[in-house]
Amino acid sequence: MGALIFIMKKKGIKGQRVARTRNNATQTESMFWGMIRAALRDKSRWWKPIAQCRINARRKYTGTGKRQRYEYQCNICKKWFPDKKTSVDHIIPVGTLTCTKDLPGFVDRLFVEVEGLQLLCDNCHSIKTQTERKNR
Repeated sequence: MGALIFIMKKKGIKGQRVARTRNNATQTESMFWGMIRAALRDKSRWWKPIAQCRINARRKYTGTGKRQRYEYQCNICKKWFPDKKTSVDHIIPVGTLTCTKDLPGFVDRLFVEVEGLQLLCDNCHSIKTQTERKNR
């Protein structure tokens, strides 16, 4: 018995496995809700208020970069950044999606109008996200 536990630890196998109750017994509940969450977030990329939030925070770029047309202002630090260094953030966190009863609130918070969104630089977005996770 001791040798079996040693082998399980060495291979990274933990005690009991989580039941795979979804998708013809191939997904755990966590995997299933992660798939649903990812699909909804993927579709939210095409939500027009997100594009409008970017438009509201931009100005013409006047620097030396030939390929950069616009720069965007972070709503927290008020500095200007190229597009690739910014993210559109939900002012009220979207939260988690772990069960059926979470679904309506998650969708309502994910698909908000432009007033519920803000543009943040990557650094400010990271700090805000970490703070929200700690407070959850």
